Amino acid sequence: MNELQTILRRIPAVDRVLQAAPLAELTGKIPHVTLHAAAQTAIDTCRNTLRSGTVLTEVDLTAAHLATRARQIALKLNRPGLRPVINATGTLLHTNLGRAPLAPAAITAVQATAAGYSNLEFNLDDGNRGHRDTAIETLLCRLTGAEAATVVNNNAGAVLLALAALAGGREAIVSRGELVEIGGAFRIPEVMAAGGVRLREVGTTNKTHLHDYASAIGPETGLLLKVHTSNYRVVGFTAAVKASELVALGRREGVVVMEDLGSGMLLDPIAFGLPAEPTVAAAVAAGIDVVTFSGDKLLGGPQAGLIVGRRDAIDTLRRHPLARALRCDKMTLAALEATLHLYLHPQTALQQIPVLRMLTMTADELQQRSRRLARRLQNSVGNCATCSVVKESSTIGGGALPLTELPGYAVALTPHTQSVDALAARLRDGEPAVIGRIHDGVLLLNPRTVSKSEEAALVAAVAVALTESSGKSVHHREHETTEENRVKQGVSHKATKRP
Repeated sequence: MNELQTILRRIPAVDRVLQAAPLAELTGKIPHVTLHAAAQTAIDTCRNTLRSGTVLTEVDLTAAHLATRARQIALKLNRPGLRPVINATGTLLHTNLGRAPLAPAAITAVQATAAGYSNLEFNLDDGNRGHRDTAIETLLCRLTGAEAATVVNNNAGAVLLALAALAGGREAIVSRGELVEIGGAFRIPEVMAAGGVRLREVGTTNKTHLHDYASAIGPETGLLLKVHTSNYRVVGFTAAVKASELVALGRREGVVVMEDLGSGMLLDPIAFGLPAEPTVAAAVAAGIDVVTFSGDKLLGGPQAGLIVGRRDAIDTLRRHPLARALRCDKMTLAALEATLHLYLHPQTALQQIPVLRMLTMTADELQQRSRRLARRLQNSVGNCATCSVVKESSTIGGGALPLTELPGYAVALTPHTQSVDALAARLRDGEPAVIGRIHDGVLLLNPRTVSKSEEAALVAAVAVALTESSGKSVHHREHETTEENRVKQGVSHKATKRP
């Protein structure tokens, strides 16, 4: 037996590692199958390390040491895959972080609906079967002026359903400059093809005129499609057809007109200092037959695809087989209804819907919050880092208002005991995870996307990530952390850049 085999035989068995104190303490708190898998992983890692030629000490081969490593693994394995994150990137609708956070009223509605039974498809007035989107339809019609409305699971689904139901097997005419690609490389032409609709491009990338649409209309025309380029802008020598002009053409030719607004807005953005953006009500007032938009972007609700328009067109959509495949569940409907209720009182919506509140924060307010946050962080991390306040603009994200920069301030964190990349990794692995933005060698923490209720947890998470990596105790920490939190620090994914 050679020397390597002799050393390998000294590695403790799984049972011995399970019985060692660091791992045994988790018995009853974490499923045994998870503890066993963690112990086996720690042993396998040790064995592979030795086989690679790396020299390990006697301590490295003890059951206690392997149990400590297994404990870290077990705690990570036992964590939920979907975890809370503090978004300190300054990007409001961060697609990777779940886009818009819900208003308190929407969260309460979801909890109440999920906890038991509900009248999802039951009419409490007459005791007969009802429709699951009745309440949503009533609210959307009141808010937009539409004759009818329905809802599906996301806006891509809304576009797919409308195309399939209104133009399946026929052509849809769309401007070449509006053939957008949305997140995840999904493209309008591909959505059209999936709906059984043949694409008929008109115009050019930068200019499309009304006569381009008119000359393309023929016996195979199913609808005229207008797509709001919410996630990019073509500037300079450009021309596009107004919705009202397209509606007039559609009426004259007997062709349905549809518009995908993407990040549909129910409030006029000009009212709170943002660039002009088409509202859903304006599209309906222009006479568009079917308007689709997202529920989880600038509306600030759950992921959903909202569809409003003429009653006959909406009824056609409801009867299509895809409508059932794309329908929303009760939790989504509950959150959406609660969010729409807030819009009945615009000032209430601005105060209580998080994304609207973030949009309307002033630079002065953000400067004050950044200064306060920097002081708290500096008190917590001591000499482990320097915390300063810098000017920092925010982006809306989610494919909305791509040219809009929201001026403000952020905290610039310069670590002294580790690299900024290592700090970002430790923050991502903490409880809760914290996601900032790395720029010019510092970690920026933007308070625009951090609620005031999250500030204490943010300070504590940064203190853990900075001070414990340096081996120093935290004298000014605002919240003590558990042993489980302390062993969870490690390197995982890279800090996000702006989407």
